[in-house]
Amino acid sequence: MIDFHCDVLSKLLEDRRIRFSGGEEGSLDVTFERLRDSGVLLQTFAIYISSGQSGTMDPIWESVDLFYEQVLGCDGMKLVTTAADLDDCLSTGKTGALLSLEGVGGLQGRLSMLRLLYRLGVRAAGITWNQANWAADGVMEPRGAGLTGEGRSFVTACNELGIIVDVSHLSERAFWDVMAVSVKPVIASHSNARSVCDHPRNLDDRQLEAIIQSNGRIGLTYVPWFVTATGHASVSDLLRHVDHICGLGGEKNVMLGSDFDGIDRHMSDLIHPGKVYLLRDELLNHYSSTQVSAFFQDNAYAFLKEQLPPA
Repeated sequence: MIDFHCDVLSKLLEDRRIRFSGGEEGSLDVTFERLRDSGVLLQTFAIYISSGQSGTMDPIWESVDLFYEQVLGCDGMKLVTTAADLDDCLSTGKTGALLSLEGVGGLQGRLSMLRLLYRLGVRAAGITWNQANWAADGVMEPRGAGLTGEGRSFVTACNELGIIVDVSHLSERAFWDVMAVSVKPVIASHSNARSVCDHPRNLDDRQLEAIIQSNGRIGLTYVPWFVTATGHASVSDLLRHVDHICGLGGEKNVMLGSDFDGIDRHMSDLIHPGKVYLLRDELLNHYSSTQVSAFFQDNAYAFLKEQLPPA
């Protein structure tokens, strides 16, 4: 399994008593032990800075440090920055850890900070959270503006460096600006289909089709209110999103983006990585084992092999 989004680092930053390995039961959804027990090939760890933290680079640097100390400090975890690293995880049985940035506000328009983060291992970047920053408007910003001039430069810099651009959380106008500016395929690391669940954080069919046509990837997320309008959801409800995206031609573009540790309420049966086998079992009732393997791992694996530097 490859999961393209979790918010472990945000919880570690907010409460320094929490431990990624050997911590108190219930403090984290994603733990070292659950990743290993579940046979996860790669987990993406997002750097998300809440509004209660400083708007400077300081909490971003602290989050990177927590990633290195707590996550990569576990024997059996491996930093993935290249395609060779990913292959090594597959051959050795190690669990890959990919570092992403969720919201670029703290960079304050300085591309030098982006270059430093790349050197520290960041390989994906979401431009906003739900609100606006110097680069773009988020999906919940009332004015719904697109990329700023600096935001366009940011997307170009990501393309040049080899950082995957993540369109989850962007306003619709900013989404289309990114699609126009980026010369590389993008991901929506944790967004579902708006035609199935009409939530602003989900993507409409035109957006989904644009990602599919550009050979990008769409990470199915387990946020209950992104799965059903009532906010009460199970794996059978998530299946409807898979069906819809596949119906648009996206069978090779579906991946997983749980958003574990970024939510305070879970789907009834997807509460941590150790339960994701329930989704696999449900999918196997409707799709072939080859298709389910693609959704769970192979689609994301192929994308990373193409987008990460070789070695």
